[in-house]
Amino acid sequence: MGHEGGTERPGRLRRGRSGRTAVIAALILLIVVAAVLWWQRQPVGAVRFQTADAGQGAVERTVSATGTVNPVLTVTVGSYVSGVIAKVLCDFNDMVKEGQICAQIDDRTYQSAVAQARANLDLGRAQLSKDQAALAYAKANYDRNQRMALTNTVSQDAAELAKSTYDQALAQIAVDQATIEQRQAALDAAKINLDYTQIRSPVAGTVILRNVTAGQTVAASLQTPTLFLIAQNLQQMQVDANVSESDIGQVRAGEDASFTVNAFPGRTFHGTVRQVRQSPQSVQNVITYDVIIAVANPDLALKPGMTAAAKIVVASRKDVLRVPSRALRYQPSAAALAQIGQIEPPAKGRARLYVVRDGRPVAVDLETGLDDGTWTEVTGGGLAAGDKVILGEGTASSTSRSAALSRNLGFHP
Repeated sequence: MGHEGGTERPGRLRRGRSGRTAVIAALILLIVVAAVLWWQRQPVGAVRFQTADAGQGAVERTVSATGTVNPVLTVTVGSYVSGVIAKVLCDFNDMVKEGQICAQIDDRTYQSAVAQARANLDLGRAQLSKDQAALAYAKANYDRNQRMALTNTVSQDAAELAKSTYDQALAQIAVDQATIEQRQAALDAAKINLDYTQIRSPVAGTVILRNVTAGQTVAASLQTPTLFLIAQNLQQMQVDANVSESDIGQVRAGEDASFTVNAFPGRTFHGTVRQVRQSPQSVQNVITYDVIIAVANPDLALKPGMTAAAKIVVASRKDVLRVPSRALRYQPSAAALAQIGQIEPPAKGRARLYVVRDGRPVAVDLETGLDDGTWTEVTGGGLAAGDKVILGEGTASSTSRSAALSRNLGFHP
C-alpha cells in the first residue's frame, strides 16, 4: 500500500500543471480575439487634417550667395625707391591721416645724390657766368673790328673772325642755359627720390596690414613692394558675393540684401546691391559673377575677410494674402476624397488647394502670384484671410506629430 501511494502522488501533480497551462492559453486566445474584434469595430480611414491659416504677410523671392566682407576702398602703400627701412611708424589697426609718415627708408644715399645734383647745377651756373663775360668781350671786339673795317684799318678777314667769335659766344650761352635746365631737372628728381624715402599714407583710414619691419631691405627695382594696406573707411563695408550664372539674371542694382557671418550667428546685417559686375569668374568650370552689396558698419562689427552668407531679394510683395506653398502641393487621399465628393479639375491657369469649412474639406481654385518656396501670394479666387488651408493628413498620432512640426515652422494646425 505504501508503494502504491508513493506512485500516485506525482501523477496528480502533472495533471494539475497541465490544467493551469490550458487555462492560461485560453485566456491569451480570448484577449487576442477581443482585440481583433475591437480593432475591426474602429472606423477605417478616419482622416485628420493638418491646417494653417491663410493670412496677410510678405512674400519675398531671394537668391542665395556666399561672399567676403571687404572695405569699400583699400589702398596699397608701397615704396618707389630701394633701401633699408630705418623706422616703422605705423602698426596694425592704427588710424592714420592723409600724408602721415608710416615708415622711413635710410636716406643718406639719396641726400648725397641731392648734394651732387645741386653741385652740378651750381657748376653750370658758374659756367654760364664765365661764358657771359666771354660773350661781352666778343661783342666789344666784334663792334670794334666793324668800325675799323670801314676805314680799312683791319682786314676783312679779321672783322669776319671777330664776328665768328661773337656768334660762338652767343651759342655757348644757349648751351649753358640748357645745361642749367638739365641739371635743375636732375636736382628735382634727386629731391623727389629723397622725399620717397618717407613712406606716407595717401588716404585717411585704418592700417589693416603691415608687411615691413625695421632693418628690412626694400628692393623696388623690379616691382613695387607692398608695405602697408590701408582701408579708407571701415564704417562703410561691402560684400563681394559670388552669384551663380543661373541666378544672375534676376539680380539688379538697388535690390535689398541681407547676410550673416559666422562671428555673429544670431545677427542679420542688411545692405543694398550697389553693383553687378560683368566680369565672369570660372572655378572648375563653374561660372559666377561678382555682386557688390554695400552695408553700413557703424559699430565696426564686420571685419575685412569675414565670410558672408547672403540673400538678395529679387522680388517682393508686401502685405498680401498668402498661403503656405506646401498647401498647393497637397493631394487628398482616397479617404479624404470620399469626404470631399465629386470635384472637377481646376480651370486652366489656376491652382487648387483644399480648405476645411464646417468640418469638411473643400476644394478651392485660385490665382497665384509670387512664390518664394515657403509662401505663395494669392491674387484671386475663393480664398479669404483666416481660411484654414490643408497642408497634409494622417492618423491621430501622425497628425499630432505633424502639427507639432508645423508649429515649429510657424504654421498652426
